[in-house]
Amino acid sequence: MNNIVNMIADKIRIEEYDYPLPDERISKFPLQERDSSKLLLFTGRNNFLPAEAKFSDIDRFLPENSLIIFNNTKVIPARLIFKRDSGALIEIFCLEPADPGDYQQNFACTEKCRWKVIVGNIKIWKEVTVSLLNSSNDPLIAAIDLRAELVERESNRIVVEFSWKNGSSFSGVLEICGKIPIPPYLKRDPQPLDRFRYQTCYARIEGSVAAPTAGLHFTGEVLEKISEKGINQGYISLHVGAGTFLPVKSEYISEHNMHSEPFSITLEMVKSLRNYTSKHIIAVGTTSTRCLESLYFLGVQVIENKAPTYVSQWEPYRDEGYDYTLEEALDALIGYLEANSLHFLLSRTEIIILPGYRFRVIDHLITNFHQPKSTLLLLISAFVGPSWRDIYKFALENEFRFLSYGDSSLLEIRK
Repeated sequence: MNNIVNMIADKIRIEEYDYPLPDERISKFPLQERDSSKLLLFTGRNNFLPAEAKFSDIDRFLPENSLIIFNNTKVIPARLIFKRDSGALIEIFCLEPADPGDYQQNFACTEKCRWKVIVGNIKIWKEVTVSLLNSSNDPLIAAIDLRAELVERESNRIVVEFSWKNGSSFSGVLEICGKIPIPPYLKRDPQPLDRFRYQTCYARIEGSVAAPTAGLHFTGEVLEKISEKGINQGYISLHVGAGTFLPVKSEYISEHNMHSEPFSITLEMVKSLRNYTSKHIIAVGTTSTRCLESLYFLGVQVIENKAPTYVSQWEPYRDEGYDYTLEEALDALIGYLEANSLHFLLSRTEIIILPGYRFRVIDHLITNFHQPKSTLLLLISAFVGPSWRDIYKFALENEFRFLSYGDSSLLEIRK
């Protein structure tokens, strides 16, 4: 770890990013209408004082001549319940494809595939293979006959091979056999409504095991009003991993290991971002933020004769700093893609955004209200500074709903 990281991260105690969140303020279910949620405003137009509006009116508060970026990842039914011969249950939570490693190729498999997973009750898994629980005797599940074999079992890596009959794609198998992985803090089992509501209306690319929840408020009508205002819309695809729910257990953030997530962005989208570097770029959610901010460092990698494949946790905080402009970084990334005849960039990011981080791409953020002592709350603090406490105090005092199915906020960076 370099000196800059030591100066920043070693001084950030996670206890300083705590706030009281009563359980009754955590929204356990979504509202009947997506866009009927509250919207907290923290922008220059209201002198950076928290104010309240309706999410359905968000188009009124977005800056003109701006570009808004959504994460179009789609949540997969990643929870699978298997049973041992003894009747004991084993839950398998799919994280990422292992073989084939490409998401689309893996989802297209018709006989078997391997996934990196989390396994509940792994200590009792004694058999070579286990069969999917079919407590309702569903004939579709019976025809698939899904089985799981534990093929790799290390402390930080568990790989399972799934096999099945009837020739369905693995994507189809998950749709029939899997459960939507709603957040653990909801403290309830998934219900049929979660299949629809724990998914954005623009979800397209399968791969996430958690929803990019800032986007859950958008409807076709809201998107249309945004377009009518002349605000351009674009999409990235970052597959949200289970690491988004991992608590920070270390006293200092320097000791926390950030999770990495894969993402893709088209060449055309990078060019669009380049055209808006002197205007306004709005990120919908922290996942879009992590992806967009990572593009700067990937562009720097190209400038410094490296392949733009991965942004590490502490890369933004290197000792020598960064003298390149955003325009130079994006130009380099565009040049790299064009020179290699690539229509889209595939990469991963492990970036952690902390107080002291310099935002280079976005200047507005649409996001929900996050858990105390989380890396997401650190990102919010990095974006709005100490005002995060005023924002969360206002939300608590004015009956805002918190976390994944909760209300939303529109934040503007304070430069």
